[in-house]
Amino acid sequence: MRFNDLGSKELIDLTTGTRLGVLGQTDLEIDEKTGNILSFTIPQYSMFGLRKSESYSRIDWKQIKKVGDDMIIVETDKL
Repeated sequence: MRFNDLGSKELIDLTTGTRLGVLGQTDLEIDEKTGNILSFTIPQYSMFGLRKSESYSRIDWKQIKKVGDDMIIVETDKL
Protein backbone atom coordinates (compact mmCIF):
# COMPACT_ATOMS: atom_id res chain seq x y z
CA MET A 1 0.00 0.00 0.00
CA ARG A 2 1.33 3.44 -0.91
CA PHE A 3 1.24 6.53 1.31
CA ASN A 4 -1.02 8.17 -1.27
CA ASP A 5 -3.63 5.46 -0.52
CA LEU A 6 -3.33 6.14 3.23
CA GLY A 7 -3.28 9.95 3.16
CA SER A 8 -7.02 10.59 3.55
CA LYS A 9 -7.61 8.00 6.28
CA GLU A 10 -8.53 9.15 9.78
CA LEU A 11 -6.54 7.94 12.78
CA ILE A 12 -8.85 6.65 15.53
CA ASP A 13 -7.70 5.66 19.01
CA LEU A 14 -9.09 2.24 19.96
CA THR A 15 -8.61 2.93 23.68
CA THR A 16 -10.64 6.15 23.87
CA GLY A 17 -12.55 6.18 20.57
CA THR A 18 -11.26 9.66 19.79
CA ARG A 19 -10.21 11.01 16.41
CA LEU A 20 -6.49 11.74 16.45
CA GLY A 21 -6.26 13.36 13.02
CA VAL A 22 -5.92 12.57 9.33
CA LEU A 23 -2.84 10.69 8.21
CA GLY A 24 -2.16 13.23 5.44
CA GLN A 25 -1.68 15.93 8.11
CA THR A 26 1.01 14.00 9.97
CA ASP A 27 4.77 13.73 9.66
CA LEU A 28 6.39 10.34 9.18
CA GLU A 29 9.53 8.93 10.74
CA ILE A 30 11.06 6.54 8.21
CA ASP A 31 13.97 4.11 8.61
CA GLU A 32 16.52 5.29 6.06
CA LYS A 33 17.96 1.82 5.50
CA THR A 34 14.76 -0.17 5.01
CA GLY A 35 12.24 2.50 3.97
CA ASN A 36 9.79 1.25 6.62
CA ILE A 37 7.58 3.68 8.51
CA LEU A 38 8.59 3.81 12.18
CA SER A 39 6.06 6.31 13.53
CA PHE A 40 3.61 9.15 12.83
CA THR A 41 3.90 12.57 14.46
CA ILE A 42 0.48 14.17 14.79
CA PRO A 43 0.16 17.94 15.38
CA GLN A 44 -2.46 18.85 17.98
CA TYR A 45 -5.16 21.26 16.77
CA SER A 46 -7.53 23.43 18.75
CA MET A 47 -11.29 23.28 18.41
CA PHE A 48 -11.21 25.86 15.60
CA GLY A 49 -8.69 23.98 13.45
CA LEU A 50 -5.70 26.12 14.41
CA ARG A 51 -2.48 24.38 15.36
CA LYS A 52 -1.61 24.55 19.02
CA SER A 53 1.89 25.72 19.80
CA GLU A 54 4.41 22.93 19.27
CA SER A 55 2.19 20.22 20.74
CA TYR A 56 2.51 16.83 19.03
CA SER A 57 1.62 13.20 19.63
CA ARG A 58 3.70 10.26 18.40
CA ILE A 59 2.19 6.97 17.25
CA ASP A 60 4.56 4.04 16.67
CA TRP A 61 3.87 1.78 13.70
CA LYS A 62 3.47 -1.20 16.05
CA GLN A 63 0.48 0.57 17.69
CA ILE A 64 -1.56 0.25 14.48
CA LYS A 65 -4.16 -2.49 14.89
CA LYS A 66 -6.18 -2.26 11.67
CA VAL A 67 -6.12 -0.33 8.39
CA GLY A 68 -9.66 -0.05 7.02
CA ASP A 69 -11.21 1.61 3.97
CA ASP A 70 -11.75 4.98 5.71
CA MET A 71 -9.74 4.86 8.92
CA ILE A 72 -6.74 3.49 10.74
CA ILE A 73 -7.32 2.08 14.22
CA VAL A 74 -4.43 2.59 16.66
CA GLU A 75 -4.13 1.48 20.26
CA THR A 76 -2.45 3.98 22.54
CA ASP A 77 -1.79 3.80 26.23
CA LYS A 78 -1.89 7.55 26.67
CA LEU A 79 -1.11 10.47 24.35
